[in-house]
Amino acid sequence: MAKSDVKLIGAWASPFVMRPRIALNIKSVEYEFLEEILGSKSQLLLESNPVHKKIPVLIHGGKPICESLVIVEYIDEVWSPGPAILPSDPHDRALARFWAAYLDEKWFPAMRNIVTAKDEEARKALMDQVGEGLVLLEGAFSKCSKGKGFFGGDQIGYLDIAFGSFLGWLRALEKMNGVKLMDETKTPGLLKWADSFSSHPAVKDVFPETEKLVEFAKVLAKFKATLPK
Repeated sequence: MAKSDVKLIGAWASPFVMRPRIALNIKSVEYEFLEEILGSKSQLLLESNPVHKKIPVLIHGGKPICESLVIVEYIDEVWSPGPAILPSDPHDRALARFWAAYLDEKWFPAMRNIVTAKDEEARKALMDQVGEGLVLLEGAFSKCSKGKGFFGGDQIGYLDIAFGSFLGWLRALEKMNGVKLMDETKTPGLLKWADSFSSHPAVKDVFPETEKLVEFAKVLAKFKATLPK
């Protein structure tokens, strides 16, 4: 597959863009990365995702596919000769999708809102919510991994990608707030998993540095402050 046949519209700091990048790396698919600039949307993005007008968008053979987890599933199906991303067992597959939905609908929104919390009380409540979610995910890891190193077993799978894409921002949040949300006491399995995930060959080249994300968070906050209320 020529690189020109596969394009990914995204931004380096987006956890959602990281998902298809990891999936493409797992499948050893070459692709062209088209970086969007903060504060603007390219004509290609608007044409490729007219409904949500958001990244990421995968363009394969001139046809756009939108939404990060939809893209991951598409990559898994199209490049099927490579390592499988979704579990083969229907129950395991349903379980992975359930926890991925939990991450996107419940857990990550709480983590994202910590930065803009109106006061210390609201910030603490959100931090507690994120911490409680991590304890739930520790249990999910124990069940899904079946004693192996990843949610997907011996190799990175669908839920590893769904959760692991947020790890960079979790570490940045910990640094910015001087806290540890994952620790040996409450989430020993996740702590070990996080190190294995971030150093995996399919991940390490696209995994954002904590310091770089902290600096980007400051730029993002200033940018949002300029937007109309």
